[in-house]
Amino acid sequence: MIHRSGDGGTPSPDRFRRLGDMRAMAWVVALCLVVGTAGCTGKDHGARSAPAPSTTVDSTLAAQVPAPIRSARTIIVATDPIYEPSEFLAPDKALTGFDVDLFNAVAGKLALKTQWRTADFDEILPGVAAGTYHVGVSSFTVRKGREAQVTMVSYFTAGTEWAARPDTPVDPENACGRKVAVQSSTVQVTDLATRSAACTGAGKPPIQADEYLKQADLASAVTGGKDDALVADSPVSGYAVKQSGGTLVLVGRMYQTVRYGYVLPKVEADFGQALARALRQLMAEGTYAAILTKWGVDSGAISDPTVNPVVAASTTASPSPSPGP
Repeated sequence: MIHRSGDGGTPSPDRFRRLGDMRAMAWVVALCLVVGTAGCTGKDHGARSAPAPSTTVDSTLAAQVPAPIRSARTIIVATDPIYEPSEFLAPDKALTGFDVDLFNAVAGKLALKTQWRTADFDEILPGVAAGTYHVGVSSFTVRKGREAQVTMVSYFTAGTEWAARPDTPVDPENACGRKVAVQSSTVQVTDLATRSAACTGAGKPPIQADEYLKQADLASAVTGGKDDALVADSPVSGYAVKQSGGTLVLVGRMYQTVRYGYVLPKVEADFGQALARALRQLMAEGTYAAILTKWGVDSGAISDPTVNPVVAASTTASPSPSPGP
């Protein structure tokens, strides 16, 4: 798990992603290509999104939208599009991902169009609180500290998941002696070290952690036979399996789980209830499941979207060094 902004120098457990200086620079360059402007800083630029999933309007819920947004029929959504498959730029530079598809469907339930704006992750919460954006949708982990500042609406569960070749089954709970692909500087590196120490302490061979700079390299290493399994953030592992065409399968259970939440201004708890109800309707209709399945992240589905859900103390702090928002 990786996050850009940590507490006391420790990265926080949000978007489970790696955000080194090279990736930060890469996303700035990508955004400059999108907007095509000189002097681009990579912050607060509009972005076109992929077509919104088709859904029906609920007039009762639409009436619960704050008047300024309802009048404009448009909701301004901030995101940091560097976390595939949640939110990222497609080859044609369109904003895409399961977060984008899902929130477009939520907005459709409320008779709203989405106006997506790209922003640095660390600037989204302050921007929402200040009214620059109506909502933040960028794989934000629900945490007590955030709920003290903004309203959050849970919509997804993320954690750590393993994947392996179907013909080479791997049990994450008994992986001693296995060679496992992992992205450098992620919480999964620490997880493997802890598991490996348990192996050697029991007189078994250690787990061999094979570290890579890019998440995409993990899948290639496993499908090519170099490594026995991979371990990554659950959306990333699920997407890798989806993209593998059957050459990878998820193994074991998801663990180190947290909830993702939409971010609204603190005073918009009622609007948050409308978003939660829209999510429940999408779940009842099957749209929610269809979107998650499309992206291979259906293992993170929830059934109880909640405004400011109660967060256990164990999920408010990073379980280990992590990257991501």
